Amino acid sequence: MSAIPALSKPSVQTIISVTCDKRFHKECVECPLEITYPSHAKHSLQLFYSKYRSDLCIYCKERATYMIYFCALCDSYMHVLCAQAKIPFFIDQPKRHDHTLTLFPRQASLTCNVCALVNKLHLTYVCPICDFVAHNDCIYIPQTIRISRHHHRVSFISSLPFEERSCGVCRQLVDSDYGAYTCSECSGYVVHIRCALRKDIWDGKELEGVPEEVEEDDVESFKRIADGVILHFSHRHQMKLEISGVVYDGNKFCQACVLPINEGSFYVCVECDFILHETCADAPRKKVHPLHPHPLKQTVDNGDGLFKCSACMRKSNGFGYGCTNQNCNYILDVVCASTAEPFNYQGHRHPLYLSLDPKEKPMCHICKSTKDNKVLNCIKSDFIICYECATLPYMVRYKHDEHYLTFCRGDEASGSDWCELCEGKLAIGGKEGFYKCKDCCTTLHINCLLGPDPYYKAGQTYEIGGVEILLLHNNSASRPICCMCNIRCPYPIVLVATVDMIAYILCSSKHLT
Repeated sequence: MSAIPALSKPSVQTIISVTCDKRFHKECVECPLEITYPSHAKHSLQLFYSKYRSDLCIYCKERATYMIYFCALCDSYMHVLCAQAKIPFFIDQPKRHDHTLTLFPRQASLTCNVCALVNKLHLTYVCPICDFVAHNDCIYIPQTIRISRHHHRVSFISSLPFEERSCGVCRQLVDSDYGAYTCSECSGYVVHIRCALRKDIWDGKELEGVPEEVEEDDVESFKRIADGVILHFSHRHQMKLEISGVVYDGNKFCQACVLPINEGSFYVCVECDFILHETCADAPRKKVHPLHPHPLKQTVDNGDGLFKCSACMRKSNGFGYGCTNQNCNYILDVVCASTAEPFNYQGHRHPLYLSLDPKEKPMCHICKSTKDNKVLNCIKSDFIICYECATLPYMVRYKHDEHYLTFCRGDEASGSDWCELCEGKLAIGGKEGFYKCKDCCTTLHINCLLGPDPYYKAGQTYEIGGVEILLLHNNSASRPICCMCNIRCPYPIVLVATVDMIAYILCSSKHLT
């Protein structure tokens, strides 16, 4: 076993393979197969090739892929060049302390005065004059930042001038004797250091000394022409405010969220059939959302017209909120973009938050899924719900029922429940919920009522997987037969795929993947 030599700055000399023309850093080629590292002294690190993992380097906290050092016992990773970086034994005039700090050789149980954590994988520095302790990366944290979970900037403070409060991100208590980020405008708002600096919370910019940006004047979504008449940015004609009648139409859909028009107010175009919910028309053009560190801007045309929401992972051709950062492809559909903290889910008595660590893989209590969808959780109980389930309409209308249907969990199904549309049984204790009329006992599968692609709106043509696809309303007297399922499609939208000038009916976009 050998130790990596300390280098002040790893060179960038490159070695080229004469056989396959692949290029490697000289340090990567010459690095030993096994090393020890000060913050990981108990076990050695083995040289390892990892191409598709998403684990982070314990030194730079960036994704550790390709040639790395790996400890199987601790599941720890290091970039080869990070392992070669010089470790200073003294840090003079650090940002967070007045005295020179010294590297502490044992990373045992010292609590960092900045982040209030004990972490054996971080290099730790101590002050020989006082009892100040800090991790190497905590010494240089930014002073003032903007995070996605708060509408004002937050600034670092070495200790809290008030009693312990709950963190604005993880909702756990913040120890008043250690460092934190606080808001100067909102009394009592506080965030843990490590929570505030998460990559999904902070955009990476230090704002100390940077003046507040002046918001654009044109962020309003519409111009008011007269009382109840607007000109929305997404449409060229004027729109008039109307109130939906008690009788459910079933053929009116909002162009923004693509959900049907039920009872309530909506804007309808005075010249064509363009419709928007009043709440969708009022939605701001630009917003900061708790799910993403960069500002989002509402868009009508999303590239090829179809996009996948980064929160619920559903495909949509409605309006979207795309990231304003050119290098970021993050986008939310209108429904997910309308969510906020706290989130009031009608199927749970307590408000929900985005308080879980993104490293966790929690299971949704509705669909029993542990997939990578974002989740909301209750801090008073163990209730967890993914965005795909949380953003389903809790109450919907069905054209053959005069009442609203309410969302029910799969474990609420009984042996006598069957779907009125497909005439199939509801799975007792199933992973998927269903809709039920409490007055008439009408029950419907979610997919049968809303479709497997509930945010698809009809009348537009796209190219999906190299195939031209036309989206059509399934409202003919005889429902078409899906060429893949060989059954009559019960869904509200059908896809017409044209291949070699022959049209094929598909009930869902899943048949194209």
